[in-house]
Amino acid sequence: MAAALEVSNLSVARGGVPVLSDVSFTLAPGEALVLRGPNGAGKTTLLRCIAGLQPALAGRIDGAEDRIAYAAHADGLKAMLTVRENLRFWAQVFGQSDISPALEGYALRDLADRLAGTLSAGQKRRLGLARLLVTGRPIWVLDEPTVSLDAEAVALFGAVLRGHLGAGGAAVMATHIDLGLEARTLDIRAYRAAEDADFGASDAVFL
Repeated sequence: MAAALEVSNLSVARGGVPVLSDVSFTLAPGEALVLRGPNGAGKTTLLRCIAGLQPALAGRIDGAEDRIAYAAHADGLKAMLTVRENLRFWAQVFGQSDISPALEGYALRDLADRLAGTLSAGQKRRLGLARLLVTGRPIWVLDEPTVSLDAEAVALFGAVLRGHLGAGGAAVMATHIDLGLEARTLDIRAYRAAEDADFGASDAVFL
């Protein structure tokens, strides 16, 4: 089975300071990879780099072009649009049209006509994650996706993610929650950059 994503000898920095070096892994269709490591170890930096939001210091990422959907701590919602309108907006951005799976997958049907700005934190998080289902993209890059979710909503997310993987999608994520998945883990502490590492990066490149 061909790899969905291949990361080779990737080195990344935060604030111009190298934090991880020579990270390598492959991700096959239907597979999930969970990043492990303490706060500040570089999980978010690595995920942002994989998602194309910041450049790498060195290494390669193959298979990511126009195939990744990224979800981080911000929900990315427009407060004055309804739940339905938010999903339609994001579907159009990605050239999609069907928002029904997103409404059903995250139990948002009864909230469809509510303004996003009036939702609770957990409801906003469910809507933010539902955007993944309207992107049509096979690789999900997720940074602590269950923040603000209660146990019931975590179960919804786990079910949606299992469905995504079962359909041949893939996911790489940072999470401390057991989602009931068969997933490989990658402890990024093994890739901590040497304190004197110098990849020729300038502080201005990384925000």
